[in-house]
Amino acid sequence: MAAQPYDEPPRRGDPAGERGDQPPPRSRSRSREESRTLGNQETMVSDAPRRRRRGQGGPPEPPGPPVKKGGGRGGWRRFVPSWKVVVAGIVVLAAGMFGMVMVAYANTPVPTTVQAEATAQQSIIYYNDGKTEIARLGMPRESVEINEMADSVKDAAIAIENDTFYEDSGISFSGMARSVWMTATGQQLQGASTITQQMARGYYDGLSQEVSIERKIKEIFVAVKLDDTLTKDEILRNYLNTVNFGRAYGVQAAARAYFGKKMTAAKLSPVQGAYLAARIQQPAWEPDADGLKYRFGEVIKRMAELWPEKYGQLPKTAEFPKTKKANTSNSLGGDRGYMVKQVLDELESRGLTRDEVESGGYKITSTFDRKLMKAARQTMKTTMQGMSKEFHGGLAAVNPKNGRVLAFYGGENYVNDPWNEAFESKKQAASAFKPYVLAAWLQAGYSLKSFVPGNQTVPKELPGQQEGGITNSHNVGRAVDVVKATAQSVNTAFVSMAYALPNQLDDVKNLVVAAGFNPKVMEADIEEHQYQFAIGSAPVTPVEQAAGYSIFANAGKYTRYHVVQKVEQNNQVAYPEQQITKSVIDPGVAADSTVAMAEVLRSGTAAGKGLGNRPAAGKTGTNNDENGAWFVGYTPQISTAVGFYREQCRTKSGKVVPPIHSNCPITPKGKASKKYDLNNPYTRPFEVSLGFEGAGPPTIAWQRFMLAAHEGKPVEQFPEKAEIGTPENIVPSPTPTPTTTPDNPFDNGDNPFDDESGDDPDCLIGCDGDTGDEPTIDDPPPADDGFPEIDDPNVAGGDTGPDRRGGGQGPVNGRLEDQ
Repeated sequence: MAAQPYDEPPRRGDPAGERGDQPPPRSRSRSREESRTLGNQETMVSDAPRRRRRGQGGPPEPPGPPVKKGGGRGGWRRFVPSWKVVVAGIVVLAAGMFGMVMVAYANTPVPTTVQAEATAQQSIIYYNDGKTEIARLGMPRESVEINEMADSVKDAAIAIENDTFYEDSGISFSGMARSVWMTATGQQLQGASTITQQMARGYYDGLSQEVSIERKIKEIFVAVKLDDTLTKDEILRNYLNTVNFGRAYGVQAAARAYFGKKMTAAKLSPVQGAYLAARIQQPAWEPDADGLKYRFGEVIKRMAELWPEKYGQLPKTAEFPKTKKANTSNSLGGDRGYMVKQVLDELESRGLTRDEVESGGYKITSTFDRKLMKAARQTMKTTMQGMSKEFHGGLAAVNPKNGRVLAFYGGENYVNDPWNEAFESKKQAASAFKPYVLAAWLQAGYSLKSFVPGNQTVPKELPGQQEGGITNSHNVGRAVDVVKATAQSVNTAFVSMAYALPNQLDDVKNLVVAAGFNPKVMEADIEEHQYQFAIGSAPVTPVEQAAGYSIFANAGKYTRYHVVQKVEQNNQVAYPEQQITKSVIDPGVAADSTVAMAEVLRSGTAAGKGLGNRPAAGKTGTNNDENGAWFVGYTPQISTAVGFYREQCRTKSGKVVPPIHSNCPITPKGKASKKYDLNNPYTRPFEVSLGFEGAGPPTIAWQRFMLAAHEGKPVEQFPEKAEIGTPENIVPSPTPTPTTTPDNPFDNGDNPFDDESGDDPDCLIGCDGDTGDEPTIDDPPPADDGFPEIDDPNVAGGDTGPDRRGGGQGPVNGRLEDQ
């Protein structure tokens, strides 16, 4: 076989077997010729060992294709994949992405749970007529159906927010691209989100407001599914009922907020609809902001472009609309705050929280009569005219037939003084508590004709009495019948009557608990004051007293007092009126008790202060030192209680400081202080003498209110005297035995027990004409209110908690009237 060119001959000295399968040696002459044709360098290289070439020892290979200089797939080109590989990769990647998108889309559920905030609506509290508003609570939103919205406001929202709304599938890729361009060029008018996407985000649970790709993708999936599930009208309805317009949420509430209470979404003009639509992107804009005016013009222009047949002339005629001023007044000012708080407290006790009220869209009809609320306020302001802010008065009126609180006076202004005098101020009832002892006496089977002690208790010494025993302020004789004892408010008689009852004080306690008073408070007072309980040592509120006297006005039946008639939601009653009625005393007991209390207004401590020809009955009450004064009275239609007390604000050194908004200042002049706070107040309240008795301002206020409250009402008569029971003489009847006529035992004017002294039997201190401190007429200048809100009392009809105003509680006076 011929040798290959360039094959190197074996070197000298190489072992014979090292060359392996080398061919036979070539001829010397041929080798020399080849050597001469090589350069010196090649000759040098040829002396070194050389690699065997591919195919060496085999047949020659065919020549390869020509290769360009520097060519082949060497260098960077060898890293570039073939176009076929690229296309195949893109196809596979797209298929994978599409598959993942389809899986994610399939696994995205259609939302069904609506956000609480999206449907939250204001609740409205009404007076007892169910029409006149007291206050609105919570979010200003009112949902309406799509056919209750003007076409103009629907068209305006679509024009500026999503002009392809009726054609797109819930998302708009052109809108996204346009949004990016406008944002980049500073012309942002429409957002990237369609109305469907905005509705999904604001209406349903599960879509957060965070800015992220994950949230945006999920929002897109939900929007597409909702577009398949809901009609366009349903989507637009949910959107316009949900969106924030600034002053209100939802188009109906926004229409009222900007254009008046009588405006509705259905009445909106094209210009008004465009105004509201212009607010959607920036709801915080001021009503006449320049940016809002520009956007309003854009809405008008787009409406004309999209619907030229309807709005073609609008750009030429539209003027920026005038809106009403925002309501900046406090909606809880005056009496309203007191009424709202009592309603919320009662609903809370029934399981309806304030948060639920503020978002539930409830229609709450209260028991409050607007006319009587005004009469109560006017009555108390007139009666207290000239008194300083140290004087406090509360009034409560209850319908005895159903327990509804018709009216009350809680204070001058809830915003400045949230303490409700009628529901929260617990003061000793004094002699206004005696009718319950009278009722227990009659219920035990004893009669009005019984003779009871007039100048000394029987027994002489009783548990709980103070030094010197329980006495009266005036001499009524050794014995007096029960009617006279009631009319003249004889302490010794009622304490002795309580002692003579079968179960003594327990009979009285059980009766008053059945009449709505808190059992724990009553038991605690008996434990502390024992037989002083019979003459009013227990603390009570005006509303408790007004409701308690209902047993006398309503044939012995008591209905727990309440302030809510009904609560409606979506035109259905959600919480009906809670009337809990029970019989406390027999009807005959109520009738005879009324006979005795009617004498209070005829010839007793409140003589001449009745209601003219309208039958009325009641009882005065005055605490020792005149620290508290009451009148509680009733007709068959209304039971009303009025109570007064007085508190001085004193520093630790004893300095008297004027109150601020009827509260004792926590800090000097109500200003910020490092030294004084709630735990270390600048002043504390101390009860001091009113300077008048129950027969004074309390009875006058009661008379004024009742006359106003009964205007236009028919005159109703009390039941006839029942003359139940048998006489039970605790003391022997006097000689000669007085005769008692069934109707009025004192009409003959010849009663041996008439007091000739002229003293007020409801008086303890100053009975000689020196009444101590007179009402102060100075009225300190108003000061800023620096006080926290007083803790809420318990709910209506229950324990109202301790009587605390401002800085604390003054000393409780255990000595009572006529002692």
